[in-house]
Amino acid sequence: MDQNLYNLYHLEAVRFHPFFQGVEFDTALSLLSLCEVRRYGKSEIILKKDKPHEGLLLLLEGLSEVLVKNEHNGREEVLEVVQAGEMIGFSSLADFLGVSKKIDTESMVEVKASSEVRAMFIPFEVVRKRWDDPAVHDYLLTQVVIRLKDVYASLAEQVKLATDHGENDPFIIRVQDVMSTEAAAVSPDASIQEAAKLMHNRKISSILVAENDCLLGIITERDIVERVAAAGADLSAQARTIMTENPVTISRFAYYYEALSLILFKGVKHLPVKEDSKVVGIVTLSDLLRKKNENVMKTVRQIEKADRDNLPQIKTGIYDIIDSLISDRVPILKMLEIITKLYDRLAARIIALSISELREKGLQQPCEFVFYQMGSSGRGEQFMLTDQDHFLVYESHSEEATAFFEELGKRITSNMEAAGYARCKGLMMCSEQKWRGSLTVWEERLRTWMLHSTNDHLLLAQNFFSYRLIAGSEGLHAEFEALAAEQVKRSRIFLYRLAQLEKEHGIPALDQPIRSLFKLHRKNIDMKKDILFPYHHSLQILSLIHGKLSGTPMEKIDFLQEKQVFSKEFASDLKEAVSTIMTLYVTQRWQQEKAGASFSSVISFTRMSTREKEELILSLKTLRELQSQAIARFSL
Repeated sequence: MDQNLYNLYHLEAVRFHPFFQGVEFDTALSLLSLCEVRRYGKSEIILKKDKPHEGLLLLLEGLSEVLVKNEHNGREEVLEVVQAGEMIGFSSLADFLGVSKKIDTESMVEVKASSEVRAMFIPFEVVRKRWDDPAVHDYLLTQVVIRLKDVYASLAEQVKLATDHGENDPFIIRVQDVMSTEAAAVSPDASIQEAAKLMHNRKISSILVAENDCLLGIITERDIVERVAAAGADLSAQARTIMTENPVTISRFAYYYEALSLILFKGVKHLPVKEDSKVVGIVTLSDLLRKKNENVMKTVRQIEKADRDNLPQIKTGIYDIIDSLISDRVPILKMLEIITKLYDRLAARIIALSISELREKGLQQPCEFVFYQMGSSGRGEQFMLTDQDHFLVYESHSEEATAFFEELGKRITSNMEAAGYARCKGLMMCSEQKWRGSLTVWEERLRTWMLHSTNDHLLLAQNFFSYRLIAGSEGLHAEFEALAAEQVKRSRIFLYRLAQLEKEHGIPALDQPIRSLFKLHRKNIDMKKDILFPYHHSLQILSLIHGKLSGTPMEKIDFLQEKQVFSKEFASDLKEAVSTIMTLYVTQRWQQEKAGASFSSVISFTRMSTREKEELILSLKTLRELQSQAIARFSL
């Protein structure tokens, strides 16, 4: 291209830019003849940290990132994103003005193209020719101030993240750090009296039963009370007669949170610790909780013995555990398992307490029932006591049963409120008539929702099908699931409508690199509305299609993998994506709680580290694939 035509072409691109605006035509062409248009490929370094700059760069097309690279781990943190129409290289103005000081080049930033970039290099010679124009002065001063503000905000956020979470790999306590290394043991042929004496002399609450270094069982204080004292067993009988066979064990190298999870989920308080096949110690719930917080042990005891007066104290204890687990950076899915088990214990205790209170008033339970949680609790994702979401199902349709469970529903809701659960604003609680009923009533209720798939009914159903059994009759639970499955099977239009709703609420694509988005139109994302709800609903649809109605999302993912709906690789990717999303969501929500701020599920991209943003991109791609699978099952 002829040089004049070349300059005319680029003059059209820059003539309205403040650096050239108002300049006479011939002067502008003269200035452009001194400039140079440069092109950079994606990820190419535009300005190197160890090279002196000879001018400014005006971006004509594309995006670039101002970043700092950690020389030790190779990780990059983005300080600022520059887009078309903006300039880079302002730090070199200090050299141009002759006021710069010597700077350690190892700590300087560099600029990298985050997409294909076309930029105009403006040498200091041109800057000097335009320096006396007040408009250029104002423009450069404004840009430097804005840039400084953005960089300081970004730096402050990165420092805060580093302070909150640390840059090194977190130190997480292992079982070997808290276990008792001298585990008392007796042979299976020893007498019960020998075992009891050893427990008394050692002041311990359990003893192992082993033979030739092979662990056969465990005897606890509860075994002595229930199987000896209460049952009148002969103290001279062999220890093997009262031991619990094949006890749950754990490796000495397992993490603290894995031991805590096992104890809570298996309902045990003593874990023999193994190295290879040899028992090397024992760890108890007391050991685990005392190591982290001497007051936390009271929480589990409070749950088990709670009455209405001390229900409010339990929340504080559970929150202490949450804070400890978050501080230790326990993997989010494992943390949710642990906290869910504690909340399940609390709910079960509230139900037992409520029945006891009715019994004191002379009301007797007339038939079997089941109590279910919905919403975040049903999904095993309720890490904080938010609002209530539950329903009751009972066997009999008699007047006596209706009256009793009306009172029970009200009592459960009231006691949950006393424990710290707010009443549901949508009234989705078993104190309300439409959220309790006999099997017959629930069958008709579900049929109505599915045959008349209005938006209101669909919203009710979406919340309902996050249900999970908390307490009650296993047999009645099986009956209830069977009738619910039959209604789903008969109502394909219902599943079609659910899928139609998902198509209308797609998970955001975020085509741009997410770490660049904060300079574009979208600056944040609503974690619940834009991501978590569509994810849950999509997983719900696929699970319902294949016959699984209840359970946590992780249980549903495992189920769909077993049914070969998901490949092993996709199931693994999906769990990883959910872990990333939940980590961001829980961390922000917990910080808001500790700061006393009002709840918001909106997260700003500028408050995220570069690695978090990149992980979020990958996670959203996986969740979009899940949503696509759910929608693809129907002709939408």
